[in-house]
Amino acid sequence: MPIESEVARKPIGQAVLRPRQQVEETIKSAILSGDLKSGEMLPPEAELARQFNVSRTTLREALRVLSSQHLILKVPGARGGNFVQSVDFRSLGTVMTEAVDNLMTLGSIRFEEVADVRQQLEVPAVRLAAANRSSEDLARLSDIVARQKSASVDDPEIPDLDRQFHTHIAQASGNRVLASFVATLHHATEPVHYLDLSPEVGRDTVRQHAAILRAIKNQDADAGEVAIIEHLTYLRRHILAHREN
Repeated sequence: MPIESEVARKPIGQAVLRPRQQVEETIKSAILSGDLKSGEMLPPEAELARQFNVSRTTLREALRVLSSQHLILKVPGARGGNFVQSVDFRSLGTVMTEAVDNLMTLGSIRFEEVADVRQQLEVPAVRLAAANRSSEDLARLSDIVARQKSASVDDPEIPDLDRQFHTHIAQASGNRVLASFVATLHHATEPVHYLDLSPEVGRDTVRQHAAILRAIKNQDADAGEVAIIEHLTYLRRHILAHREN
């Protein structure tokens, strides 16, 4: 009796994709390989349907799935069409921000849960920033803190300055995935919007930011960790007190 070879037992087949899936996979592969560039417009739907030899309905179903995956963006109007979205590290933050916002709006996750994860991520972000920051990072962070010091509590720039401070620290860490996560969670919790921003709270916040910056400038990761924990704990205590009133 012949011995069955190992090669003969290896699987050689794969699932046959349906027409819609074939369209999705082909366009997705072209985007991820760079054959279709960020911002590039896809051919008109009628032309795409002809190229793939599928119905317009099948093509539109495939495009809807690609749109839900944030790979393409459908722009209406005479000059509109289907455009390739950015798939670099910044797009990760966009996708995550939308998902977290939706879950918080629906009540599927609580503010406290998001704030807790944010604190867990901002600690290593500060430690990495202390090790990896550049002179440009220090100049940017110093400018933000200087502008915060001179701003009044009712200045409309305050929320954006706070966002810039925390997200730029995460960017200075050198880890782009970590930076995307921190930006997303900061957006979801938006500390300034949840605070009763009195002059005292404003001064305390700026003082804490200055301490974090000082630790990063001195490349003192331990001091940076202590400063960011003090800052985020202070914010959470005031935010929760404000939300309970």
